[in-house]
Amino acid sequence: MVLRLFALLSLILLPAAHAAPPVNMMEATVPMQAVRLGAHSYFVQGLPGAASSENQGFMSNAGFVVTRDGVVVFDALASPPLAEKLVGLIRKVTQQPIKRVIVSHYHADHFYGLQVFKALGAEIWAHRAAEGATRSEGAAARLAQRKEVLFPWVDEHTRLLEADRFLEGDTDFEMGGLHFALRHVGPAHSSEDMAMLVREDRVLYAGDLVFRGRVPFVGDADSRAWIAALDKLIALNPRVLIPGHGAPSRVPRSDLVFTRDYLQFLRARMGQAARDLVPFDEAYEQTDWSKYRSMPAFDEANRTNAYNQYLRLEQEGAEE
Repeated sequence: MVLRLFALLSLILLPAAHAAPPVNMMEATVPMQAVRLGAHSYFVQGLPGAASSENQGFMSNAGFVVTRDGVVVFDALASPPLAEKLVGLIRKVTQQPIKRVIVSHYHADHFYGLQVFKALGAEIWAHRAAEGATRSEGAAARLAQRKEVLFPWVDEHTRLLEADRFLEGDTDFEMGGLHFALRHVGPAHSSEDMAMLVREDRVLYAGDLVFRGRVPFVGDADSRAWIAALDKLIALNPRVLIPGHGAPSRVPRSDLVFTRDYLQFLRARMGQAARDLVPFDEAYEQTDWSKYRSMPAFDEANRTNAYNQYLRLEQEGAEE
């Protein structure tokens, strides 16, 4: 009887050998390095490719700025363990409290780590257009998909947090002697796109408004508004630009202009075809894509971009 009771207690008290620990006990093992791009400005660069178990979801960039009164973080990465790893890197640079997190936009790879920063007392800021983004059917479907693709780094412990403060538009603020310019540059990649310029360093965190060195994913975005947003960023005249994905640019104007020109090319070619009632397949084949064909992500993104913009421009024409 005693032996049987002991065995029962062992089953209750000891975890099964194959049981995965909760996500807040997992440690991201992908390589992550904080790179300094200004006197106060740092970033971490995600790995190439889509989110997967191999890269643990670390496929987007994030950044942080160290002031004498606290730290400002730009984007929270794609899971709580990745955010914990980012916090560890911040702690190697400074012991200043992490006071604020700016969310560039509410796509999974940029905000799933917010709960880690919230637990540290940080205030989350985002544009008003993101309000309710975590409560939509699309957000629930995306979370379910990420739990499958990125388990155990994203699981039932992962919470989708909305902002503590929603900004109505462009917002400037000062912290610890540094001056920050937040610019609403949506609707573009998303309706709520926000970019952040650190004025003293002239470092621009651009989010997914710029895809450096590759064909951007445009989808059915408002390309006209996106072009206007890029003009807004060009006017900021940054010294360094940190895109949402890929390496930073030390020739920001060139990269901003490249993305703008690609969008203008899409609008010009697909818009003309839609107005002339040329079927999409025929219009796509007749377009000279040689300037972009050799670039990364052309095969994955370009035809989809063209098709969605064809449909959007067809609708724009119908509304005029």
